[in-house]
Amino acid sequence: MTGEVFAAIDVGSYEMALKIFELSQKKGVRELDHVRHRMDLGTETYATGRISSFHVEEMIRILKDFRNIMEGYGVTHYQAYGTSAMRETRDIVVVQDLIEQSTGIHIDILSNSEQRFLDYKSIALKQDQFEEIIRRPTAIVDIGGGSIQISLFEKDALVATQNLTTGVLRIHTTMEEVHATKLKYRDLVSELVNSQLSVFSKIHLKDRKIENIIIIDDYVSPIIQKQRMGTDREGYATRQEFLKFLEKASVTSAIEVAKKLNIPEDNVPMLYVSGTVIKCFLDETKADNLWAPGITLCDGIAYEYAEKKNFISSPHDFEQDIIACAQNISKRFMGSKSRRETLQKIALTVFDSTADLHGLTQRDRLLLQIATILHDCGKYISLVYLGDCSYNIIMSTEIIGLSHREREIVANVVRFNHEEFEYYTANSKFFEGFTREDYLRVAKLTAILRIANGLDRTHKQKFKDVTVTVKDRELEIFVDTNADITLEKGLFGNRASFFEEVFGIRPVIRQKRII
Repeated sequence: MTGEVFAAIDVGSYEMALKIFELSQKKGVRELDHVRHRMDLGTETYATGRISSFHVEEMIRILKDFRNIMEGYGVTHYQAYGTSAMRETRDIVVVQDLIEQSTGIHIDILSNSEQRFLDYKSIALKQDQFEEIIRRPTAIVDIGGGSIQISLFEKDALVATQNLTTGVLRIHTTMEEVHATKLKYRDLVSELVNSQLSVFSKIHLKDRKIENIIIIDDYVSPIIQKQRMGTDREGYATRQEFLKFLEKASVTSAIEVAKKLNIPEDNVPMLYVSGTVIKCFLDETKADNLWAPGITLCDGIAYEYAEKKNFISSPHDFEQDIIACAQNISKRFMGSKSRRETLQKIALTVFDSTADLHGLTQRDRLLLQIATILHDCGKYISLVYLGDCSYNIIMSTEIIGLSHREREIVANVVRFNHEEFEYYTANSKFFEGFTREDYLRVAKLTAILRIANGLDRTHKQKFKDVTVTVKDRELEIFVDTNADITLEKGLFGNRASFFEEVFGIRPVIRQKRII
């Protein structure tokens, strides 16, 4: 496979960025150029929910410049994403159309979980260091303009992730609104951050010792990349030396800080905010080491594209992180591990054995797997309204790596596993904004999950092995067990009927006794 020249565009809350990459199997992902333009979209959209015509015109002008740069490099493919500032714009469809008509560049909007997952993937470009550091208890602190994402790792596995709505730009705007003096600035920022961090800490940190913090941000990371803070390793800092740096910066004028660090003076307040946020995490976790890999969202965009096109492969299983995230949500809401493992095994066996019938993708298989993991999370609130409560928990709990629509699909599959299915033509509120394809995914995955649930109706995991074949318009489900499955067979009919309605074949249970 020959190489490609790829462009990644990030329309952020405080700046727009373009990165040009050369992608090849020999060299992997190689950065050719990085262009940044400061533009404060976030302050406007967070406050008003819209982007002014002035800023739309500025975005169009910048994107035209980006397009010219892309043409100069001979870019063959590009991906442009908008993050929280665009995500919180009420008339975003109109803005997207105006920009595309004027520049030819289409901007997709990332959900928060998709954005953070790309940031997280971008760290994998520093593959050896990433794998080394997450073997120890580690927190990734991803500080954006609108919010902060905290993701915890233990033994190379993602164990928790949470979003805090206290991003750098929001905090800075709040400080300006309350007319915070420099003397009080750090204490007030800490107060804002700690009010949310304390809740996260009670839920996720009470029994954990965090040794390392990986920093993703636009202000502190470049400084740690350039300066040596208690270590000879580039991009690393010890807790003690970072706190010394922050203390010194806080008592120095903005002009002097900007001059000494070679950064725009306008960035200095953001540096204070981001640095104070990091200090709050250091105080809460008592972590000893910081690592700022110096990556951006554009790097994550390039990584994902290069991985999809087989220019690179990662030893780290990112899909497993999505599954681990779902498992920890299930654990938090007292889900049964043995029950979800049984459901998962049966459901995925049915999915794999009926590929010619359903025409779904491997991504849909992942969504089914997550639905089996979260199938009973609502029982934490109510056994009577299990489906509705499960739906609300899933829609209110972020699953890093899934888009908002994918989370809706999972939530609906879990809901309809317990409740009567609602049809597309009924104008159900649960399918609002769904395409025909989205609806069919929900229907097919629900039918499969219902079959799996029907086979373990008594929650006693009676089947040691399940095999599935399609024969003569029947889905034959062979179960190896000596247990009495009268109840399972008797209650299977309703679930089998819905499967037959969706796929046109009738599921039947065949018992094979174990000798």
